[in-house]
Amino acid sequence: MSLPENLRYTEEHEWIEDRDDVVRIGITQHAAEALGDIVFVQLPEVGEQIEAGQTCGELESTKSVSDLFAPVTGEVVAINDSVVDDPALVNAEPFGGGWLLEVRATATGAVLTAEQYAGLIEQ
Repeated sequence: MSLPENLRYTEEHEWIEDRDDVVRIGITQHAAEALGDIVFVQLPEVGEQIEAGQTCGELESTKSVSDLFAPVTGEVVAINDSVVDDPALVNAEPFGGGWLLEVRATATGAVLTAEQYAGLIEQ
């Protein structure tokens, strides 16, 4: 599995991409594969405040329901309506079209480099 070097990762298997004044957030390919076929995505509302380390949504698959943990603190400025309408995008393109939300971050929780995250998932 390849991990984009430009992203930062969390131990809860989210990724963060810096995009000017906001960060884009999604789940990793490892998480998407572990969940199985994602059939429902619940995300916070635009304008909602989220806090690093706290639950900010859910991903439901044919296997289970998994919490989405906020990797940053800040205001949600966009959600990916495409994944709400077609949750399978998260499985098909976890690092691309399957992104989940964008946040104007005021703080970032604990994050890992691609190399550190690779070491985590190899354990």
